[in-house]
Amino acid sequence: MPESSEIAAFYEAAYSQEPSRAERYSRWRALGAVGKADHVTRLCARAGLRPSSTLEVGCGDGALLSELHRRGFGGRLSGVEISESAVAIAAQRKELDSVVLYDGKRLDAPDASYDLGVLSHVLEHVDDPAALLREVARACRAVLVEVPLEANLSARRASKRTHAAEVGHLQRLDRKAIRAIVASAGLAILYELEDPLPLSVHRFFKVSMPARIAATVKWSLRASLHRLAPGAARRSFTVHYACLASSRLAR
Repeated sequence: MPESSEIAAFYEAAYSQEPSRAERYSRWRALGAVGKADHVTRLCARAGLRPSSTLEVGCGDGALLSELHRRGFGGRLSGVEISESAVAIAAQRKELDSVVLYDGKRLDAPDASYDLGVLSHVLEHVDDPAALLREVARACRAVLVEVPLEANLSARRASKRTHAAEVGHLQRLDRKAIRAIVASAGLAILYELEDPLPLSVHRFFKVSMPARIAATVKWSLRASLHRLAPGAARRSFTVHYACLASSRLAR
């Protein structure tokens, strides 16, 4: 498994692209932040949790925290990130209270400093997910975890495995695996949800009309299968899973 310095170097490159490519991926992260914020607010609403302080670990360019701010959710919003380039971008967002560089291991925060911690599409990128989750849970009263469930038939294809490696995925998770990680971190899952992702996400990188039509058809089939037979959907293609977990809160 790569060291923290190697992971940091990988993401440093991801946030240091030529301007037109960087702008496109900034829009992609902003689009993804809408769905991620939906998951955060839905799960917290089910738990009756209205945080006055939120810490996102692996906040990237701050897109999710900014979307939460736009919705008036999360209270005091802070982020930590291992990429200096991403920190520099996120720090420009005036709506965020603080964004600092993180070594990927120990958070500079006392126990239970935050009401809510967020690990959105982070655990699949680290070599010891349970250790990171345990550290975030130390500093936060509850933790929102989101990951792609990539242990499926579609993700086994060579092209998909190559893409997963290119974007830094070290873990290929299913629901059983992520639940085991949560338990290993000493947490209990309060609420959980799954999402096959909206049409706008499926169509984002499709430029030509035939490609956009094909993406629409693909999305429709996947969304229908997930609604009618979620187990079969999980075995067939990647869906996103989110849960709210805590060792301090009870249902």
